[in-house]
Amino acid sequence: MTDGEVETQPSEEDALTPEEQEDLSAAEAEAEPVTYTGTDFDAEGLVRRLTRGDIVIPTFGHGDDSLEVAGFQRGFVWRKPQMDRFIESLLMGYPIPGIMLVQQVDRRYLVLDGQQRLRTLRAFYEGLHAGREFTLDNVADDFKGLTYKTLPPEQRRQLDNTFIQATIVKTDGSSQSLEAIYQVFERLNSGGTQLTPHEIRIALYPGTFVDFLETLNQNPDWRQLYGGKSLRLRDQELILRIMALYENSSGYFRPQKKFLNDFLGKHRNLEGLNHHKLESLFVDASKLLLSGPGRAALRFQSSQVNAALAEALYVGLMRRLDGGATPAPGDVSNAVRAFVANRESAPTISGSTATEEYVRKRLDMSTRAFAVI
Repeated sequence: MTDGEVETQPSEEDALTPEEQEDLSAAEAEAEPVTYTGTDFDAEGLVRRLTRGDIVIPTFGHGDDSLEVAGFQRGFVWRKPQMDRFIESLLMGYPIPGIMLVQQVDRRYLVLDGQQRLRTLRAFYEGLHAGREFTLDNVADDFKGLTYKTLPPEQRRQLDNTFIQATIVKTDGSSQSLEAIYQVFERLNSGGTQLTPHEIRIALYPGTFVDFLETLNQNPDWRQLYGGKSLRLRDQELILRIMALYENSSGYFRPQKKFLNDFLGKHRNLEGLNHHKLESLFVDASKLLLSGPGRAALRFQSSQVNAALAEALYVGLMRRLDGGATPAPGDVSNAVRAFVANRESAPTISGSTATEEYVRKRLDMSTRAFAVI
């Protein structure tokens, strides 16, 4: 498991949905090759490189534009007992999992796998965790109450000189190279709290588009339609799906993750997109859906948002808004009811919904439903 000496049961929010599991398991048409090497770093050297920025634990989805791969990691999630036992393992000379780094063109290393081990090391060396002194508590009696500064000399040398194996994957910043790293990460992404396809995606392609998606995600009407913000960014991914299908539904292909990866990568900083128009259409569609059918519009036989239904309604309504006068909320309600009541709609918004046939069929049916109002 990634970073997981102790596996925890994921919460309902953390657990992957069936659609996400299907997307992660779907094979790409082509497997991209990678170039990698192996090396060993001593623990003290790793902390030193972290401190001066030669090894970077990337931010999630935003941040440093100079990073060719950014944000692969979610927030720091190890609990204190896990951190203590990791340090104890190093002091005892126990074997530990290696880390995986991505070497950029600028020679910096980005952490692909191992952020929690590295954050724990740095916190212990610096002597602070969560604003408190980092003392070892959940360990054998010989180590209880110790900090890095109070380690006996022999134990400090043991820790400083412990070698941690690193696999270094190289990237040249090209789309092919980034796709290869995406595929590498997917194969590492198991156990504990798995990343969703979208969490990996925005890690791989941070930029202005991700910020644009988050701006739309904060729209008040959208928030009322969708509900509370998703800790796993499912709301943000749904907006990306809407944008990608509105712009290029004819080019949709499976696996869906690759279609969305390519779209986000192509427009990473909103290149080639009229984002002002897209924002206006999304905002107007959200307002009409909320004032017309309301929250129920995005739900199908469940209290949870149905992503396939939501993307179909948004794309169909945005096409209608782009083509003429704004319809009345009551007419929007009628169109939504007509779409959902159509017996041919149900298979396209339930079960396996990501096939090319079902995606194009539900978008076409939704477009026709809104075109007549």
